[in-house]
Amino acid sequence: MNSTSQKLSIKEKVGYSLGDTASHFVWDMVGFWLLFFYTDIYGISAAAAGTIMMIARFWDMAIDPIIGVVSDRTNTRWGKFRPYILFGAIPYAVLAILTFTTPDFGEVGKIIYAGATYVLLMTAYAFINLPYSALGAVMSADTYERAGLNTYRFIAGFIGQFVVTGLALTLAKYFGGGDKAQGFQYTVFLFAGLSLVFFFITFKTTKERVQPPKEQKNSLKEDISNLFKNKAWVILAIVGIVSFIMFAMQNAAIAYYFKYYLGREDNVQWFNVIGTIALIVALPLSKPLAKRFGNKNVFIGSSLISGLFFILIYLPGITDLTTIYVFNIIAKMAYAPAVPLLWTMIADSADYGEWKSGRRSTGLYFSAAVFAQKAGWGIGAAIAGWILTISQFIPNVEQTETAITGIKLLVSVIPGILYMSCAIFMIFYKIDTKTTDLMKKDLDAKRALEQ
Repeated sequence: MNSTSQKLSIKEKVGYSLGDTASHFVWDMVGFWLLFFYTDIYGISAAAAGTIMMIARFWDMAIDPIIGVVSDRTNTRWGKFRPYILFGAIPYAVLAILTFTTPDFGEVGKIIYAGATYVLLMTAYAFINLPYSALGAVMSADTYERAGLNTYRFIAGFIGQFVVTGLALTLAKYFGGGDKAQGFQYTVFLFAGLSLVFFFITFKTTKERVQPPKEQKNSLKEDISNLFKNKAWVILAIVGIVSFIMFAMQNAAIAYYFKYYLGREDNVQWFNVIGTIALIVALPLSKPLAKRFGNKNVFIGSSLISGLFFILIYLPGITDLTTIYVFNIIAKMAYAPAVPLLWTMIADSADYGEWKSGRRSTGLYFSAAVFAQKAGWGIGAAIAGWILTISQFIPNVEQTETAITGIKLLVSVIPGILYMSCAIFMIFYKIDTKTTDLMKKDLDAKRALEQ
């Protein structure tokens, strides 16, 4: 059996997946709580906080392609991508703590500090998470092994999300003893420490197997040209932008929804926990569904069903909490199988690029895809802040009907429509099961000749 296609051991899959748990410990603190932290704890306006988050994301996007290009050209005894996980873990953990630290500055000083720490955190995140994502594409060349690996990855990632969304407020209350700022800082200190341990385990337990063709020459211009000629990758990039606008918007607004619309601030943890459990339960369906119906068809069905039930969350009143939970559970279960498939398809698009052009640029493909997704995340977080401002949201007071409507739209109708629209783009994605099988056969034969 070709070494690039061999089945991955449980140990390697689990070891790799812990890297996503480490990422989620910080990523979800940012995604679920940072906008709320900025406005209701650190005292920054919603518009300023949203703008900071957008600027940081766009900076993060700007460095992603650079990291992708550099990692593709990195050659060490540890491989191309694993060294970034080893050496990036400590800066990542330290900057996470600083981002959730609240020095006593004036209004302008707070904005500058928040902007600087968040930009640096996103830089550290890019240096570690982008090579981590690319690593999954070079551990095996088999699309179904990748789907299985990504299923492990996202189960572990959502366990990290489960911990953050389910325990962050409780831990902050425990560590803070009435001081919310201290509580958040100590909570992030705990999560950052765990991230360090998990990233080191990922580094130690994984192996890079898929290598670029030996005769491949260094040509950045040609790699970028091939990337944008690859229609499959372009479609996935668009889907990434749209879906991550949805994720960012909904995640940023959910704390406001429970605090100001439902009047049950503490209940947001249970809502997030149950939604995360729904994701974890449905994630293992990804690989068998992909084998039965194909990656593309599963993704289309997922986005349509999930988007519809997100939209329906707008309808229940403040006393109908059960219906809100049910709609969210169904939406999350429908959404779950598409999560690992998006990353599997990005890896397949890198294979497709190699198949068509004879050049492999795994880091560039993943960096450019992550670039697109972070663009969506930055835009979504900014829109959330702006819509709150336009809706006349004022922190820590009873909200007007206009503000409540804005908050409800941010967690339901707007993200639901956006996610359903992803199905339209995916119609034009042309890498089907027949194509992946043919690509694998041809590329395996070529790699065998090079050994």
